[in-house]
This record gives sequence, C-alpha cells and structure tokens, in this order.
Amino acid sequence: MVEFRRKKDEKDDPDLCSVKDCQEPLKRKLSGKAVAKAVPDFRWKVKNPKKVRLCKEHYKEYKKATKDERKLERMSWEK
Repeated sequence: MVEFRRKKDEKDDPDLCSVKDCQEPLKRKLSGKAVAKAVPDFRWKVKNPKKVRLCKEHYKEYKKATKDERKLERMSWEK
C-alpha cells in the first residue's frame, strides 16, 4: 500500500481550530457549509472548507447561533 504524505503547515494542522488567527485545540468537526451559514462572521484559514474544525470557544458560538433551529427540529419529532 502506498502512503501519501501531506505537507504539514500551520494552516492545515488537524489538531487546531480552522478559524483564522485561532490556535486553540480541536473540539468538534462539522460541515463547512452548515457553520458558514449559521455564523458568517467566521473567517477560515483555507478557502471554502468542506469540513471545519472548531475549538471550544467557536463551537459554543456555533451552538448559540443554531439554538432556535435545533429547538424547532426537536419539536418536530418530540411528542
């Protein structure tokens, strides 16, 4: 089996947050489109990421931004 090595630079470190100028450790991986739609203020280290890695602080902001949407979704299947 052939292993491909990727150049590791600080922009693409898999253990750090994907938000520009943030060097905090990773907490969650989420869809780039979902996060960009919920919190358009975030600026990414790479252009149009498919998956984004968020630290604890940025994940908390994402959760606050999607709170109403998640509540409505839960109401549809709760009886």
